[in-house]
Amino acid sequence: MPLEALDRAARLVGDRWSLLVLGALLDGDRRYGDLLEQIEGISTNVLAQRLAGLEAAHLVIAEPYSRRPPRMRYSLTADGRGLTAALAALSAWGAERAGDEEEVRLRHVFCGTPLEARWRCPTCDIDVDLQAATPEATIDDTVTFNA
Repeated sequence: MPLEALDRAARLVGDRWSLLVLGALLDGDRRYGDLLEQIEGISTNVLAQRLAGLEAAHLVIAEPYSRRPPRMRYSLTADGRGLTAALAALSAWGAERAGDEEEVRLRHVFCGTPLEARWRCPTCDIDVDLQAATPEATIDDTVTFNA
């Protein structure tokens, strides 16, 4: 796995509070007070710092909904929404460790079946197993990925 790319991602969203802020915003726009209420245990100064950092990373956008006093509504940018699959996979992995996998599984709206995350080659129309004993994927044509 290319550690440089992982390091870049971790620097943008690699702490607990940032991940929880992003996760809360996956359900839609939130006001500061809503985030403070939804994210159990986060302090006001930590929330403000994380929101500022996520804004600087262009993952979150703050839009004013009141000028006096100044009040903001926060939402995910397109790049922030691009983290949906990664956050869902991380949540499912965490749930498996806690023994409550069913609680956070994504389900298909129409039939209720739990969804599966897969890597697929669109050219070959083949699923790629990143956990296989032999590498089945590369990143940037130079680094072989083997989980």
